[in-house]
Amino acid sequence: MSKLAFIGGTGLTQLGGLVINKREHLSTPYGAPSAEFISGEFNGRPVVFLARHGNPHTIAPHKINYRANIWGLKQLGVENIVAVAAVGGITEAMVPAHIAIPDQLIDYTYSRQQTFFEDANYPVTHIDFTFPYSPALRNVLIAAAATAGITVSPKATYGCTQGPRLETIAEITRMERDGCDMVGMTGMPEAALARELGMNYASVSVVANWAAGKSEGEITMTEIEQNLHLGMENTAQLLQAFITMTDGDY
Repeated sequence: MSKLAFIGGTGLTQLGGLVINKREHLSTPYGAPSAEFISGEFNGRPVVFLARHGNPHTIAPHKINYRANIWGLKQLGVENIVAVAAVGGITEAMVPAHIAIPDQLIDYTYSRQQTFFEDANYPVTHIDFTFPYSPALRNVLIAAAATAGITVSPKATYGCTQGPRLETIAEITRMERDGCDMVGMTGMPEAALARELGMNYASVSVVANWAAGKSEGEITMTEIEQNLHLGMENTAQLLQAFITMTDGDY
């Protein structure tokens, strides 16, 4: 059985229903991960959980040590990652509290440590990133949503910005022209690093708010928190259905 990990983002610093067996602080060649790795059982299946922003939520998106996080999961034998992330909605279907299972991404970040293949210990390696998210994991997530009676978008393009500030109207207009359906701050380099280490990776993206210019007025944290509460309730049901639908081989 392949080992599974959940990475929790904004709104998911803990995995409800996880029966905890072990908490581990790991050291990596790339420094300290965001938080301790929590191993346990979720709906009877062994999983590892990591809070991407730390617990409590204190690490800004551009300050996350993505390499340490992914390396630590690999050290623990994880082969499959489902990453939960809060996003802003750009296109019409991406209404607040909606869930999308993206199939593509565009990276707008800069100055982040993007690769493991950059020093003498590793030869330069050009990974294939045509499909940045694991099709097999995505298919199970989409089927799990149907089983749980949760409406999701089975395809979407995730645009990853630097953060931590939210975007301007002009930036969102550009992203929409580029083909982005939603905007987040943590999808890269997380997805690429997982691919470099041969791990399957998929995202459950929860719409927390309309992106800049897509609704009247400014974006407020109160609005984000309310939408995330509903979206994360549905996400929890989706993950419970997901974990019961597979034996862990993707």
